Amino acid sequence: MVGVETRTDVQSSGETRIGGTPVEAELEQYRRELTGYCYRMLGSGFEAEDAVQETMVRAWKNADRLTARPALRSWLYRIATNVCLDMLDGSQRRARPMDLGPSSTADSVLAPGLPETTWIQPVADAQVLPDGGDPAELAAARETVRLAFVAALQHLPARQRAVLILREVLRWQASEVAELLDTSVASVNSALQRARATIDAMDLDADGTTAIGDDQQELLSRYVDAFERYDVTELVSLLHDDATFSMPPHPLWLRGPDQVAGWLLGQGLGCRGSKVITTAANGGFAYASYKPAGPGVHEAFALALVEVRGERISGIHNFLYPELFTAFGLPTRLED
Repeated sequence: MVGVETRTDVQSSGETRIGGTPVEAELEQYRRELTGYCYRMLGSGFEAEDAVQETMVRAWKNADRLTARPALRSWLYRIATNVCLDMLDGSQRRARPMDLGPSSTADSVLAPGLPETTWIQPVADAQVLPDGGDPAELAAARETVRLAFVAALQHLPARQRAVLILREVLRWQASEVAELLDTSVASVNSALQRARATIDAMDLDADGTTAIGDDQQELLSRYVDAFERYDVTELVSLLHDDATFSMPPHPLWLRGPDQVAGWLLGQGLGCRGSKVITTAANGGFAYASYKPAGPGVHEAFALALVEVRGERISGIHNFLYPELFTAFGLPTRLED
């Protein structure tokens, strides 16, 4: 990968080409995998898109210098890494509500929302995961964009984060990562060891998985049906005793079926009568909920990610950001 030259030609028309292909088309084929990389680094789909766009702009402006650079893919990752490191410089780490404090009760006062930059944000599968390919590799990719893993990555210093993603997720060689980061193989191996120790200390399996089999699909269908009918008794019967329920941008989060039921029948009662469109986010199941907004009208309210552990739901994470609907290619309004 690293050390292989990429040929760039400039046609008489002035159009830059790579191996006979217009540079824009050649760069575009890497957009999705670069977005996945930047999302794991930054914890936000919106910031990942910005980082990749900046990467593409820088690459396009310097495409005529590619004959003296490593292979195109490696070069793009170098640019993307530098963009991400610049964006992370001095910023606070993004988190989930569960990472910032103890659980609350259903009757707790709902505090004002915190800035968007506080929270890990969801991302559409179509933005970060490959189409098709080896099933085992796709399953591994899904696990490395789930909320719990991305949140865990935020505990790592930025360069350790890059090393772990490049080595453990993307399977780069230590020598390739060392060249990309302008450091030594020994430094890469040391950073990887420290990063692994940090991640291993977190019980990521407790949050559930993104893997959805036939049994889990039936479970999720029952959950969506119960939510649309607003059968709270049925809905909470599908939850683990330690299931978590969160609502960014609000820091409040709940644990357990009783508290979730109390919330849905109390402060969250406005969700009754909602409509749902299912989608895919962070490698797993998600749905967009639309709250009633008048006769025959429902408006975008929350994008919810659902985590499963075994035969029960282990987490429901509601992101109250209507702007996510457009990013996921979803309508912002439903009319009967």
